[in-house]
Amino acid sequence: MKLILRTIATVFAVVMVPALTHAETKSPNVLIVMADDCTYNDLPMYGGQNAKTPNLDRLAKEGMTFDRAFLAEAICQPCRAELYSGLYPMRNGCNWNHSASRGDIESMPQHISRAGYRVGLAGKVHVSPDSAFPFEKVDGCDKNCVRNPTREMELDSIREFMARDEDQPFCLVVALVEPHVPWVMGDASAYPPRKLKLPPNIGDTPETRSAFGRYLAEITYMDDQFGQIVRELNAVGKSEDTLVLFTSEQGSQFPGNKWTNYNTGVHTGLIVKWPGVVKPGTRTDALVQYADVLPTLMDVVGAKSQTDTFDGSTFASVLRGESDAHREYAYGTHNNVPEGPSYPIRSITDGRYHYIRNLKNENLYIEKHLMGIKGRGELNNKYWQTWVFQSFEQPEILRLIQRYQLRPSEELYDLTNDPYEMTNLIDDASLAGVREELGQELDRWMESQGDPGAAQDTTESLRAAKRGEHRFGVGTDR
Repeated sequence: MKLILRTIATVFAVVMVPALTHAETKSPNVLIVMADDCTYNDLPMYGGQNAKTPNLDRLAKEGMTFDRAFLAEAICQPCRAELYSGLYPMRNGCNWNHSASRGDIESMPQHISRAGYRVGLAGKVHVSPDSAFPFEKVDGCDKNCVRNPTREMELDSIREFMARDEDQPFCLVVALVEPHVPWVMGDASAYPPRKLKLPPNIGDTPETRSAFGRYLAEITYMDDQFGQIVRELNAVGKSEDTLVLFTSEQGSQFPGNKWTNYNTGVHTGLIVKWPGVVKPGTRTDALVQYADVLPTLMDVVGAKSQTDTFDGSTFASVLRGESDAHREYAYGTHNNVPEGPSYPIRSITDGRYHYIRNLKNENLYIEKHLMGIKGRGELNNKYWQTWVFQSFEQPEILRLIQRYQLRPSEELYDLTNDPYEMTNLIDDASLAGVREELGQELDRWMESQGDPGAAQDTTESLRAAKRGEHRFGVGTDR
């Protein structure tokens, strides 16, 4: 009987292996879809209680959802430069918004094209210089994240790029501009303000509820765009041999999300579907970072690279179900110039605990778009003034203002039990060992990156970077 069972098992294994082997040995196409300023846990698959995202829900059922995915800097340009280069902000050179990476780095277009791929980008670009990010430009999506209203998506160019050559695989990034402010797209009436469940890090005023509803409408609008793109992939017959990766980018433009190192800023949503390889409907606690995505794609497409080419490393073994772990730590950085006065921050997480160091906490934290008004204020968050007005009558709002503007030199949070980071555990004696371990590793990482800390968060450093004369950081010898 045992011999019969062994024989059946052997035959079953022989039958099953070729299908998996074919899926992995055939170079898959790669489709990356990015949202813009979407807080990860506002999405239903991460516990969001408001937003309706049927297309992303379907992707999660068909793929793998990463519960511990992070980016290094919760600002549009730095996080994109990290994603496309596989290098942290110090090493690729983009440490601030509206700045520039080093001219001598290489990114996704150069690396992936060496494996015979066409590499294109549709939508928002927001990386520079062009020589470091030479994507083929694909039309169809609005490139301007602050246009009011957003231009309607046209899929002809995206379809043409995906279907152009049956013998040459493609890698396409579609960088959408929702739900970036201004929150004007989608059907806000689907989110009545009084029925919304606000996260604990957002003050409860009528104006805030109205803004949050408009933001949620843009999430649903973005979800519909994602669905349209996937339907085009199906229409050209490429769905079964394409790895689809969705990421929510950084947190939204609410206090404590974007422009901060808090969990709702640097934690990103990440879902991967890879037919025949990724087991549908799975979740993983593997700790990954944006710098790991390009090395992973290099592994997936069979491209060769030196071990020191990237700061990140491949997590393809997690996708294949061969491992449930990846990196030990994910790192974070923030330079506030030019979004406001200098307020440098560095951080680190092991997936459970999150240690944040505010390098100039004696300063008052200010973010000009969120707290100020310019012109008609279409891109500014006018609800902030209602927080200030209500701070006397609503002590909980005063605490949120203080949390945002007056920060201690060190913070420590338990992300498992406190994902919104409302309780600072830095003085908890039982976590002294955690604080020491994370602090020492953060010091090591900063030194390895050539990060001077506060000296980087200056107008002088930003202007030097724009001239291609980066003041600090290790080089990228190739």
